[in-house]
Amino acid sequence: MKWQIISIGKPALSWAKSATEDYLKRLKRGAQVEMISLRDGTPAQIAERTTTASEGTLRIVLDERGKNMTSAGLAAWIARQHLAGTKRVSIIIGGASGHPDEVRAVADEMWCLSALTLQHEMALVLFLEQLYRAHSILRGDPYHRA
Repeated sequence: MKWQIISIGKPALSWAKSATEDYLKRLKRGAQVEMISLRDGTPAQIAERTTTASEGTLRIVLDERGKNMTSAGLAAWIARQHLAGTKRVSIIIGGASGHPDEVRAVADEMWCLSALTLQHEMALVLFLEQLYRAHSILRGDPYHRA
């Protein structure tokens, strides 16, 4: 299964760049991950760019109104998607203004990383860590200690 992480803008903060690079490097062992950074713009422009970039994939929007999931739950979700033959999943991370309603409307699922509103670079790093953790759980690696 191939993961597309779609975000508005590239990480600009040094710690976010470093953490993103680190988790992408770690994920090469167990997952195919492609980063897609879209330019900011009006809500209509963002919705169009996001919809186009995620065309033909299972779309998951990260939003504080979404479904809560545990790390083990994410690992189980990934395993179910593998069994179902899902080829591509897009994780959509909004910019400073969040997601336009049109993006939420095309989502197959909405997940919540936190009930708190997170800065988009923080959300990117947190999701990459959880994706790495889920793949570690599936491999039986000791990274995740429950």
